[in-house]
Amino acid sequence: MGSIVERALQPWAQRVKTQANLPVRLRWGDAGASALALGDFVEPQVEILVRDSSALPLLIDPGLDTLGQAYVEGLIDVNGPLSEILAVAHRLAETAEPEKGLLGRIRRRFGHTRESDAEAIQYHYDVSNEFYAQWLGPGMVYSCAYFENGDETLDEAQVKKIDHILTKIRLQPGQRLLDIGCGWGALVLRAAQKFGAQCVGVTLSKKQFELARERVRAAGLEDRIDIRLQDYRDVGDGPFDRITSVGMFEHVGLDNLAAYFGHIRALLKPDGWAMNHGITSTDAMDGETRHGGGRFIDRYVFPRGELPHISTVLRTLQEGGLEAFDVENLRRHYMRTTELWTEAFEANTERIKPLVDERRWRIWRVYLAGCVWAFDHDEVALYQVLCRPAGQSAQALPWSRGWMYQE
Repeated sequence: MGSIVERALQPWAQRVKTQANLPVRLRWGDAGASALALGDFVEPQVEILVRDSSALPLLIDPGLDTLGQAYVEGLIDVNGPLSEILAVAHRLAETAEPEKGLLGRIRRRFGHTRESDAEAIQYHYDVSNEFYAQWLGPGMVYSCAYFENGDETLDEAQVKKIDHILTKIRLQPGQRLLDIGCGWGALVLRAAQKFGAQCVGVTLSKKQFELARERVRAAGLEDRIDIRLQDYRDVGDGPFDRITSVGMFEHVGLDNLAAYFGHIRALLKPDGWAMNHGITSTDAMDGETRHGGGRFIDRYVFPRGELPHISTVLRTLQEGGLEAFDVENLRRHYMRTTELWTEAFEANTERIKPLVDERRWRIWRVYLAGCVWAFDHDEVALYQVLCRPAGQSAQALPWSRGWMYQE
């Protein structure tokens, strides 16, 4: 492999060295004996070991997608601090030839059926509950936390996030709450225990469903919480006083957003409140021209996932019969959340690896680290949108948002 790699890499390495001057060393051959530098440095911050010559096309035309693919498929190994690895990957991607780079900017739209959505959800969330517990923490909350002061632990910030949402929707004792995409049940458990609500939680993940029901039983709340393995489109026992959707609408599909919000409207009482908490693209074209690692995410992490711009969220929400009352961007909070997830993932590597195969471990490792970068650099955002059924009298609206931030 040595001569093949050297002939392929030398011209590219020289071009990268000239354009970007990266603190990176490439190695290949037996025990990585052969090497090329991608910049002028005393010691490299990152080392890339080429394990298979089939990695060469992915390296020579480097995009975030192709670099991620090479790593996940075990064609290369990368050593160094994760923050430096991500910085190097982005700078390498910038050296790609422009006409080739455009291939990564074509955004596909997917059809979404109950069957395809269930399959996609189960691919991502049904890895194993033990796997997620190693880096999510005991609360098992897989969505953006809320750092009121910035110095909270992950678990503290996740509880504050749930309280922030339930306070925003003005949840009152005895009210019916529907949580769409309830995960492992953290929000409905808190809603029943602290706020006295009657709750329904729905998920398409079998493992989330099983553990959420176990947690409800352990808490002695089976009379107040109903966990269902059910598509949100099949929920028909409204109306509900309050509806929450946290980290779920990313799976709905761009073409289905108006219908999604319309179903929420149909299930909500005329004087009810709903909260949509989800990741958005910062590309005003809904990701159609985004650079980033879109194809990598589609292929390896969230099959059929699609991120709208916040403008699309607000337009389709109105089309679905809802009026936006409050819009809050928590991008910095999700950067911190994914940073803490990444730290826990790295710290617990020896416990995580036996729970999944090598490929799956590599996918989540690069995905979590990539999320930190994406939220930090304004490639994606996280918005909470508080809304009510449209067409109501203005006299029913609060004068201020003061109640949202009360202790």
